[in-house]
Formats: sequence, structure tokens, C-alpha cells
Amino acid sequence: MKILKMTVLAVSISVAFSTGAMAQALSQDEYKAAVDRISAEYAAGEKTCDSLAGNAKDVCMAQIKGRERIANAELDARQEPTREKKRDALVVKADAEYAVASEKCDALAGNAKDVCMKEAKAAEVRAKTDADAQYKISNANETAAEKTDEASAEARKETAEAGDEAAADKREANYDVAKEKCDALAGDAKDACVESAKMKYGE
Repeated sequence: MKILKMTVLAVSISVAFSTGAMAQALSQDEYKAAVDRISAEYAAGEKTCDSLAGNAKDVCMAQIKGRERIANAELDARQEPTREKKRDALVVKADAEYAVASEKCDALAGNAKDVCMKEAKAAEVRAKTDADAQYKISNANETAAEKTDEASAEARKETAEAGDEAAADKREANYDVAKEKCDALAGDAKDACVESAKMKYGE
């Protein structure tokens, strides 16, 4: 199922964790203009959504709310280009994409809906664990560059642990998706499906 192709969010963030990747902070007037523009775009989007009904309206509202949240987070990360703000922006993007995906899932029923929701959650987990891992690795690399050999070794260990934790979280999320798909089966076929999922994802 390819439901989670998040093309619905027109505003994307490519927030690198290197300090030089972010543009110079805006002036007070530029910042206010950016905030006003985000608000105006949200208001325009809301009018578009008001012409819809049911799940289509719910999806539309999730999209424009997501765009607004992402734009504000990106703006904050530009004004204060710290690692924390950049990580927060990636987390906001993951949350916004999950909100849109879950609304889309509401149009489905039964196992198809359950699988859709698991896929949405897995995508959110992958994005958030990547953001957290990048944050930890960036901090560890800075420590390695600035401190003693002993501290550098500890930083390398923290980097490896961050990668392992992210991989484990992703495997668990992917296993949940695979297991949910098995629920559409019965008897031996279901048992074989679950076993296959366990072997593939090491559960």
C-alpha cells in the first residue's frame, strides 16, 4: 500500500544539522512579514477547505494545519539555528505528515484502515528517530572535534548507540505494519505470515 506518499504537504523542510546550512536570521520586519504570510496562507487554505465536506474536508484541514506548523517551525529554526530547533522542526514535520495520513486512513475500513494507520505510525516513527539520531550524532561529532581522545571515543560510542536505537525503533514500527497486514489472513496462512514478519524484523 502506497498511501503514505506525503506529496500533500507542499512545504518541505530540509533542515541540516550543520550550523552553516541555515540562512542568516531575519530582521524584525522580515520575521513579522514571514509570520503574516504564513497566517494569510492558512486563512486562504481554510476557505478552500470550507468548500469541501466529510473526509475530504478533514484531510484538507490537516494539510493546511500541517503547512502552517511546518512553516512556523522552519521560521523558528532560521531565527534560532540551534540543533534543538532544527530537530524540533523535523519532529513537527513528522507530526504534520502523520496527521494528514491518519485522516486519509479514516476513509478506509476494517483491516485496510488498520494497516493504513500502522503505516502512518511507522512513517512518523522513522522520521522522528532519524531526527533524534541526527541530533545526537551531531552533538557527539562536535564533542569529538573539541575534546580529548577519551572524549572522542565516548562520542563515537554515543554516535553508534544513536544509530542502533534508531534502527531498533524502525524495525519495531515496520514489524507492527507487517503484523497488521497478517490480520487479513486466517489459519496457517496467518501464522506463516506472522512468523515471516518476526524473522524479517528480528522480533
